[in-house]
Amino acid sequence: MEEKQTLTGGAKFSYALGAVGKDMVYMLSASYVLYYFQDIMGVNAIAMGAILLAARIFDAFNDPIMGVIVAKTKTKWGKFRPWLLIGTLTNAVVLYLMFAAPPKLDAAGMTAYAAVTYILWGVTYTMMDIPYWSMIPAFTEGGKEREGLTTLARSAAGVGSAIVSVLTVKLVQMLGNSFGGANAREIEIIGFKYFSLIVAVLFVVFTVIMCVNVKERSTAEMETVSVGQMFKALVQNDQAMAVTITIVLVNGALYITSNLVLYFFKYDFGGTHWYDSYTLFTAFGGGIQILSMMLLYPLLRNGLKLSNTKIFYVSMGMGAIGYAVLLALTFTTMSSVYLLFIPAFFVFATNGVNAILTTVFLANTVDYGEIKNDRRDESVIFSMQTFVVKLASGVAAFIASICLQINKLSNAAVSEADKAVDFSASVSASAKIGLRMTMTIIPIVGLIVAFVWFRRKYILTDEKVAEIAETVKKRREKA
Repeated sequence: MEEKQTLTGGAKFSYALGAVGKDMVYMLSASYVLYYFQDIMGVNAIAMGAILLAARIFDAFNDPIMGVIVAKTKTKWGKFRPWLLIGTLTNAVVLYLMFAAPPKLDAAGMTAYAAVTYILWGVTYTMMDIPYWSMIPAFTEGGKEREGLTTLARSAAGVGSAIVSVLTVKLVQMLGNSFGGANAREIEIIGFKYFSLIVAVLFVVFTVIMCVNVKERSTAEMETVSVGQMFKALVQNDQAMAVTITIVLVNGALYITSNLVLYFFKYDFGGTHWYDSYTLFTAFGGGIQILSMMLLYPLLRNGLKLSNTKIFYVSMGMGAIGYAVLLALTFTTMSSVYLLFIPAFFVFATNGVNAILTTVFLANTVDYGEIKNDRRDESVIFSMQTFVVKLASGVAAFIASICLQINKLSNAAVSEADKAVDFSASVSASAKIGLRMTMTIIPIVGLIVAFVWFRRKYILTDEKVAEIAETVKKRREKA
């Protein structure tokens, strides 16, 4: 009889390292591809927004297909590790090519280049992302070991995202200057090229370390979900529908701001060293977001004994307050970035708490669906989470691109004779107002609509959830 093994510390560290590299790559693409192609390379903002939205919709169909392919894979190295390596290597190459666009391409050529590389990036990222998370049952025994590894990986992914969020703009400036950028635009072109190369190399190294040290030691089956199953479960489970629409509204509101905050610092807050202020702001915000997940949510839930629905209402209120304060501050001189920490605290805390509540609320709808429809759609419901988050990010990017187009915010339109340029000096007051309105008023409306929708449609209070859980338990005992 084979002796039961537990995961070694090295295996856990290696798996977490894979998450760091994976989310460094994801964050670089998710946060900076619009800025790179629209602001630096001159692609029409509406065209870029349409590309991002179309790619997210395509992902909704591509993800389940990749899930089926991985599930049917059988090799002597397992079903997951081959795709992890193939996906990582191809995605790293595409990532570098995406941020190394030939500057001499004309407008049509650059738009086509952006579309092809971004869609290829999404396809190759899916090739490694799905097997990464799906392989957990193949090398854990379940229970606390599995839950602990999942938590570790999610935390490591947050670290990878934070590294890129905080360091990208600063390191792009440093690398661009170091490798001979002649003016502000050229510095960013060169900087992004070399920074993406560094991230791509780290991504490959981290994944190889993970694949060497983490072994698939069981033949756990991987359950796959089709798009049709997701929509069928959504229609038949009114609480899943309530949560899904809430997720789209809340995440869409938050993502609009995250897409535009870089433009805000460059074209509105201004200064020749605007990127230093942006780096400081994102470092503070990222820290608050992590702390809100680790400390604020447990304080509200366990310390103040608030129900999850009340925590959601508190979170929405905090977000609205943050955006209102930000809007008020933008009509002052904004002489110090530290003033912006006030709204950042509320908005980033909302983002952190919302990340936890999303998973909690969706989990609640699984038991509810089992009672209502006599069918447990666990894998379907959680596959839906990825779909709706991607949908929200695509819609938000498209709205942000409309704002950029209307207000004519583009690096290409600014004189770049010098390396250090105060871009805000050449932007009209009306353009700045348009940017401020889009990144504050629209999110406030989104959060209010989400609050009203959730309050009217979501019925799974803590008491109701406990009641449903007890009913499910009794059903299983009788079965």
